[in-house]
Amino acid sequence: MAEEPIELGRIRFFTPGWLENESVFLHMEYKYLLELLKKGLTEQFFKDIQTCLVPFMDPAIYGRSIIENSSFIASSANPDSSIHGNGFVARLSGSTVEFLHMWKIMFIGDKPFDYNPENEQLKFCLQPTLPKWLFKEDGTISFTLFSKIKVTYHNISGRDAFYKDGVKPVRYHIRYENGQELVVDEHAIVGEVARDIRNKRVNHIIVDLNN
Repeated sequence: MAEEPIELGRIRFFTPGWLENESVFLHMEYKYLLELLKKGLTEQFFKDIQTCLVPFMDPAIYGRSIIENSSFIASSANPDSSIHGNGFVARLSGSTVEFLHMWKIMFIGDKPFDYNPENEQLKFCLQPTLPKWLFKEDGTISFTLFSKIKVTYHNISGRDAFYKDGVKPVRYHIRYENGQELVVDEHAIVGEVARDIRNKRVNHIIVDLNN
């Protein structure tokens, strides 16, 4: 681009490594990561997020909180080395939407609920895509479903939760708001309990993962 005329516009006008000219636009970088995950390139995805996702960056280099997205990151193409890796223009940009989409696939799956009109049954099935290194030492990892229900995965074998040979849900421990508890020894929950989860009558679900 350096040999192109200035009339080309913004992409040529800005200093290299800044804004449209060779910087890292999080929205586009996150689109790339999301497509890796959606297309099943899971190992490549979990390798790349360790250097591409903001939460894995060094706050001293990023220049702001790593739980805050930026519009773009100044790249090493910029002649000012002091700003390489700095995030600029903090905002709720498209990268936030892409991040939430990745989070949903990783922790919940593409379609947690399914409905069979023939028997009028609602089915709830979690389909996590998580690497073993994201689990804590005790084999657990947790998230919040519907901004209310705590969900805890228990990875008994300590293996990755993706691909055909990865661990998958085999048992659900359900705890209701009124203290009632029950166990579903299946990979999915069907019927009234699934509706209770959808209607947020449950406050905690512990999911056992195994082969």
